[in-house]
Amino acid sequence: QVQLVESGGGLVQPGGSLRLSCVASGFTSDYYAIAWFRQAPGKEREGVSCISISDGSTYYAESARGRFTISRDNAKNTVYLQMNSLKPEDTAVYYCSAEFAHFCTGDTWPDDYWGPGTQVTVAS
Repeated sequence: QVQLVESGGGLVQPGGSLRLSCVASGFTSDYYAIAWFRQAPGKEREGVSCISISDGSTYYAESARGRFTISRDNAKNTVYLQMNSLKPEDTAVYYCSAEFAHFCTGDTWPDDYWGPGTQVTVAS
């Protein structure tokens, strides 16, 4: 049974940084991808970044390029989202998602499995 659990959210001032973690369990191979999504109040959920576990290839949405970095630690079954230069508009619940046999190209996003989410609030 695949499970995803996010952590690392919290309150941070504008310009600050946070690192989110997504621990994945239940995968029997490295042939899958994990993405970070976010959903702000009153807005649709949007993809932020994606990483293919097998080869580490990545994709970033325009809103994340230059400020966010996605990475993986296969030994810990964990994917990270390092978020720098945070802005109030980054405030949202951040979710990680996963899908088998998915490649991170930006055309589609992995969405078969979801974690419960972690709140990120950027405010002074």
